[in-house]
Amino acid sequence: MTLSKVLASASALAMLATAALADGTVGIAMPTKSSARWISDGNSMVEQFEAAGYETDLQYAEDDIPNQLAQIENMITKGVDVLVIAAIDGTTLSNALENAAASGIKVIAYDRLIRDSGNVDYYATFDNFKVGVQQASTLVDGLKERFPDQKPWNVELFGGSPDDNNAYFFYDGAMSVLQPMIDAGDIEVVSGQMGMDTVGTLRWDGAVAQSRMDNLLSANYTDKDVHGVLSPYDGLSIGILSSLKGVGYGSGDMKMPIVTGQDAEVPSVKSILADEQYSTIFKDTRSLAGVTVKMVDALLDGGEPEINDTSTYDNGVKVVPSYLLEPLPVTKANWEERLIETGYYTMDQVK
Repeated sequence: MTLSKVLASASALAMLATAALADGTVGIAMPTKSSARWISDGNSMVEQFEAAGYETDLQYAEDDIPNQLAQIENMITKGVDVLVIAAIDGTTLSNALENAAASGIKVIAYDRLIRDSGNVDYYATFDNFKVGVQQASTLVDGLKERFPDQKPWNVELFGGSPDDNNAYFFYDGAMSVLQPMIDAGDIEVVSGQMGMDTVGTLRWDGAVAQSRMDNLLSANYTDKDVHGVLSPYDGLSIGILSSLKGVGYGSGDMKMPIVTGQDAEVPSVKSILADEQYSTIFKDTRSLAGVTVKMVDALLDGGEPEINDTSTYDNGVKVVPSYLLEPLPVTKANWEERLIETGYYTMDQVK
């Protein structure tokens, strides 16, 4: 056999081997790179899907709904085998998902429920109601610790983006803890602003949260102190803290209010270590990616993915079978155990 034939044969074998390794293509639609959390999600999924033998097409839409729709349609046109979608607005994808279904493409909603479509096959997420319970529980723990003799505690409420289904679960979970304390007179929402239609923060925008906190302080706290703020996400917490520090909280005799969060983003972990933000909720994106890979494996093998919830997530058309992971609260007392010892961050990243 001539050298050219040997090389050609080797090249053909390499191509066959590559084809054998590629079990399919997974389209991954993420909402934005403006949050470190979504970057981590995307990286974890690409790493784990490719280790499992899949090709990936990862796209970020930068919180632009038409952009995400175009990205998903493009993935459908290119013939991906499965779509994994973390929606910007969970109500805007019905037509795109009809096209996916017509092409035989399975759809997994990732972390955020896709609403108003019967073409969502599965949902991989964390126990979002429990996230809210944990946020409120750490808020109360912090109030007892920092303001033991100051009942009723003055607390303000922030919600997530009203177009994100999870925001309602976070809020409802938190209020399952806080409402009985409000009713009992242990907590007072001085502004009176309650309910997602009032306290929601569109697109999880920290600047919007900071501006609203400014307004709450100037309108309601000229002659009294705020003791706590329920914040559902670290990006909002940083804005809220900026507002609080701007009027003197955390300096002199003005104790920093208890401020919660979610996603254990590095700036918020540093803030917790500096005794500013009190807590956050850790959702290990590596574990969520791992569950999603297993779902895809099962779907493309013609099987049924493992699920652990068949009742909670009604998207308006169907109850979407789901796998819920456990969130973990993080405070100054346990951050090292949960974030460093698990390998999620290195000490150099945080300090």
